[in-house]
Amino acid sequence: MIYLVRHGETEFNVARRHQGHTDSPLTELGRRQARGAARALAGLVEAQHTVIFASPLGRALTTAQIIADTIGITAPIITDADLKEVRMGSAEGMTEAEMTERWPERHPLSAVDSLSFESPDGERLEALSTRLRRVLTRVVTHDATSRILVSHGVAGRVLRMLHLDLDPADAIRLDAPHDVLFRFGAKEVKRIAFEID
Repeated sequence: MIYLVRHGETEFNVARRHQGHTDSPLTELGRRQARGAARALAGLVEAQHTVIFASPLGRALTTAQIIADTIGITAPIITDADLKEVRMGSAEGMTEAEMTERWPERHPLSAVDSLSFESPDGERLEALSTRLRRVLTRVVTHDATSRILVSHGVAGRVLRMLHLDLDPADAIRLDAPHDVLFRFGAKEVKRIAFEID
């Protein structure tokens, strides 16, 4: 079984700044969200038969480590650069207002090929999809019974889009909450909400 977790809330999330490959530390709420995800996963997986794949960005690695420690997963966390968030180029660290001021002609967030790739020098959907397909292939072929992916907001939407074979316009409408994890089944994705202490 494959489970997808978004990293916990970060300081940039609170400030409503786009992160991309730029890192921002988890807030205390973000750490509590990671523990909540771990408690939910503890009832779904057996620690000795579970492996965690994580983006190498600090916010995802910290979330993955909290999950591993809470559940008691002893297998090393597999960091995979293909799980990184979309690269937003010169828009990283900016708010929506700052981006609109800098690029008034840019595509809005709802543009079909956008999925928030609004910076002229940012990563496009095709490139992001290609690398996320690669990681899904590696994850599916791993011999662990349960595989937990710790990734990001836009990357998580695209992972679900690929698994469900959705049109990008539909993927834009997918949410990316910090208090829900997703279980990938045969042509379905189940939302699993969890409590935060």
